[in-house]
Amino acid sequence: MAPIQHLNISRFLHSPTRSIPFSCPRNPLRYNHLNTHPLQQPRISFNRIMMSQSDSAAASQDITKSVRCVIKGRVQGVFYRDWTVQNATQLELNGWVRNRRDGSVEALFSGKPENVDEMLRRCRHGPPDSIVTGFKEFPWAEGPVTGFERKPTI
Repeated sequence: MAPIQHLNISRFLHSPTRSIPFSCPRNPLRYNHLNTHPLQQPRISFNRIMMSQSDSAAASQDITKSVRCVIKGRVQGVFYRDWTVQNATQLELNGWVRNRRDGSVEALFSGKPENVDEMLRRCRHGPPDSIVTGFKEFPWAEGPVTGFERKPTI
């Protein structure tokens, strides 16, 4: 049987970079994954931060979401298509809207993801005189659409 070895921890207690394990629940300071003191973290230049933020902002402007949806209920003859054109134009979306012979309304919305989600939320309620009883959405992978138009009934 091997003898028990005692560790001298006094050098760790007085060191500015205390080597206390990260998982220790009684750790008085929250260390990063390298177990270094918070004041001894590597420095990141301000220019590097600003460049990464501008790069991510430019990338987020290029992302578009396209969704086709079918709205059922009392949605024809209640100004639903014109209401959709007004709301989509307000949200700067591209796409189209049209009546279908089965009494539903079909629409395509393409644009910034948060604007598309807002338009889908609005369509679930519709204009004041409509009663939406069914709402289905489908991803749209076909070519890009420019502008927003009211298409003829199919």
